Amino acid sequence: MKKTIFIISLLFSQAYAQKSIVSISPGDNQSTIINKAANVTPSARQLRWQMLELTAFFHFGINTFTDREWGDGKENIAAFDPAQLNAEQWVKAIKDAGFKQAIITAKHHDGFCLWPSKFTAHSIKNTPYKQGKGDIVKEVAEACRKYNIGFGVYLSPWDRNNASYGTDAYNTYFVNQLTELLTQYGKVDEVWFDGANGEGPNGKKQVYNFNSWYTLIRKLQPQAVIAVQGPDVRWVGTETGVGRETEWSVLPMGEQSQEKIAALSQKDVNVIPTLTGSYKDQDRGSRSKLVNATGLVWYPAETDVSIRPGWFYHSNEDAKVKTPGKLMDIYFTSVGRNGVLLLNIPPNTQGLIAESDVKNLAAFGRKMKNTFTNNIAESATITSASGKDLKAMFDGKLNTYFTTTGKDSSTTIELNWTKNTTFNVLSLQENIAVGQRIEKFEAEYFDGTEWKNFASGTTVGYKRLLKFNAVTAKRVRFKILASRLNPTLAEFGLYLLDEKE
Repeated sequence: MKKTIFIISLLFSQAYAQKSIVSISPGDNQSTIINKAANVTPSARQLRWQMLELTAFFHFGINTFTDREWGDGKENIAAFDPAQLNAEQWVKAIKDAGFKQAIITAKHHDGFCLWPSKFTAHSIKNTPYKQGKGDIVKEVAEACRKYNIGFGVYLSPWDRNNASYGTDAYNTYFVNQLTELLTQYGKVDEVWFDGANGEGPNGKKQVYNFNSWYTLIRKLQPQAVIAVQGPDVRWVGTETGVGRETEWSVLPMGEQSQEKIAALSQKDVNVIPTLTGSYKDQDRGSRSKLVNATGLVWYPAETDVSIRPGWFYHSNEDAKVKTPGKLMDIYFTSVGRNGVLLLNIPPNTQGLIAESDVKNLAAFGRKMKNTFTNNIAESATITSASGKDLKAMFDGKLNTYFTTTGKDSSTTIELNWTKNTTFNVLSLQENIAVGQRIEKFEAEYFDGTEWKNFASGTTVGYKRLLKFNAVTAKRVRFKILASRLNPTLAEFGLYLLDEKE
């Protein structure tokens, strides 16, 4: 395992900013390790990705027309004919809801390609759609550019149709297809792989050459993050939209090993990731997790979920679309737990996002706007005996921040209003460009007699959101109880949740 970690570090070190990978020496004590962890920072591509907050997945393909979740590569692709397909409708629907990026399933496990690949007959060029002249990857890419939305592609490593799967020739085939996607559609902002690796039509399993794929992406689209079987972004571990209570972006380098990632990925149609939203360990990356690390890496979590029970469109799920309130809950447990939300919104057989999905997405967008437009904390008089640059917490900029004086790693901020103020949401953001540091915090209000706790937590990272029973008070104090180094609180907010459906 140590050899694997060393090789990964060597391969990816040039792809990261200078401090995105940090080595640990055998003689480093815990204090030195934690100091190093506090100074691990994201690369420019990782920072951009984190600030997106909301990314959409469009699962679309032959499965949409066979009413299946997983195809076997033997489908009659003549069934593929989304006569009203409108990629601009897809992208506008997510744009209006506040999403910043979209990923299209260019090829799922069944091997069917949504672009006219030169390297297989199992593609859109041999379907009735636009008399074989269609290219849905192109349509989505152009729609993303029109609406100023990031564009990403998912290319399944597993291919249940291609006869070369399970041989060296398949890695060449895969590189050829990846090259098409990275050279024909303009800027690509995210390339999404999983580690799915079942048998091909020849009964063999493939040994993937991930390193060559990563090298190709870095060469052709250097700004693109590689997720979630990749060096930039990891999968959070469930498909529920729920992250951990303690979710660090700085992890032992072993978390980035291809073997570990692949072990958690789908191998067979009957073996799927955890769907319960529970974790054996709610703590990913705290001090105790770093003790035996040989190196540290910035490796943030992408938190995925579908707006429907399934990932491809099924008409019998039209009444099961997640409500605006449920989507808001998911925002709190994904983005609000130091992740990026990847929400799947599957187009239907007509080639459109269904009306129910569009309606709920729009209502979610309004709920977000109504909740987070008015920062109640901004109207308070704010003081801190051991801190500086308090105003930076309200300027909407991640690179300006409140911090402590000297070497203080804890502090208290007090807020006072002239009249009673009501709120039920706490929002916190660190300046992760200089590292993730806050380890423990709590918030209290004064009820006229004593201070009472209304929120507490461990990590903050890019963003931490907490909901609680509504508090009405004139005085609040926020305490950073522990931090790996001087804390950098970039934004602080108190809000009132829009609870209308």
